Amino acid sequence: MTSKEMLNQLLDQHYQNAIETKRQGKLVAWATSISPQELLETMDIAVVYPENHAAAIGARKCALELLEHSESNGYSTDICSYARVNLGYMEVLESPAGNIPLPDLIFCCNNICNTVLKWYENIAKELNIPMILIDLPFNHEYEVTEQNVRYIRGQLSDAIKQLEKLTERSFDYEKFHEIMKISSETAGWWKKASLMARAKPSPLNGFDLFNYMAVIVCMRGRKEGLELFKLWVRELEERKAAGLGPWKDQEEKIRILWDGIACWPYLSATYKTLKKYGINLVASTYPDSWTILYEAGDLDGMARAYSSNYVNRNLDYGVDNLSALVKEFSVDGLIFHSNRSCKLMDFRQYEVIRRVVERTNATSVIFDGDQTDPRAFSLAQFETRIQSLAETVEEKRKAGA
Repeated sequence: MTSKEMLNQLLDQHYQNAIETKRQGKLVAWATSISPQELLETMDIAVVYPENHAAAIGARKCALELLEHSESNGYSTDICSYARVNLGYMEVLESPAGNIPLPDLIFCCNNICNTVLKWYENIAKELNIPMILIDLPFNHEYEVTEQNVRYIRGQLSDAIKQLEKLTERSFDYEKFHEIMKISSETAGWWKKASLMARAKPSPLNGFDLFNYMAVIVCMRGRKEGLELFKLWVRELEERKAAGLGPWKDQEEKIRILWDGIACWPYLSATYKTLKKYGINLVASTYPDSWTILYEAGDLDGMARAYSSNYVNRNLDYGVDNLSALVKEFSVDGLIFHSNRSCKLMDFRQYEVIRRVVERTNATSVIFDGDQTDPRAFSLAQFETRIQSLAETVEEKRKAGA
């Protein structure tokens, strides 16, 4: 079995397990994508991730009906499209991309954005189910402060008590530590896979990061997820040893860093446009958010790790991080997705671009789009920007810049 075959099998297994769990009358939770799922895994609660599901719906080009359904209920088009897809699905309960059961519990962590607070509160209120919130403050200082760590650690302990009350079972700390170990190890192998793109040529087609990301979200604390990434790394190491690049029929000419979420409804179109110009995605800030590393049994380390993802860090950290990636992955250009759904990232994007380009001299372009709403993206605009990037990189090379 190849890693891609295993990837598809695990995703099917993930959704079927949730449906079967619900059928048996056991607890199902809906959780945010970068939440401490280790707590839920320990209590044997099946977890489904609405963001993952919405992305899959978008990638299969069937988001528009659900977007329009939620908008007809009064939800503004300015709201995150993941939220609108999910809120529409919650009533329709049918999608060609596959179905998920309604939750018995909401598990919300706001280290990705603050939209999730109201989105998940709405779900909990409409379905009359409990919601566990873990508040992770935005890191205005460069590092995660000890004060924030203590605050988050206290909430993790409180969440455990809430789960004990909901399940009427004691929390198994021995099992918890084992799941923490698996989760951190899986994140480590995910990181190893992404680092394979440092090679020239990269054995990794960077858009695979967006595809494999589904499993790092939903099966981080399971041995199956760990085995998938070990297998993927072995495959990439074999490709690297053989000197193989990302494509069979074309050479890697330009290496780029992609900042932001993919445009799921146009995943194939954006990939093919980049390939047309010999451009390979070798690094991205988005998938790296799931490199959540800590020592098993260390709740302080776990609190710090979940607060450390890129979108929860200040501007200086973001600029330093991007600049380091440009150097580490030998990046020629940067592509910034001005994502209508991600207000926090959009508002600071131009300043990030200015500072990173000034520091690295990398070529950059920005395009308008949305992670799931197909109406906010123009393929013609995207290709114009990519063509401009390719031409500028070639001109710099000729000039020896």
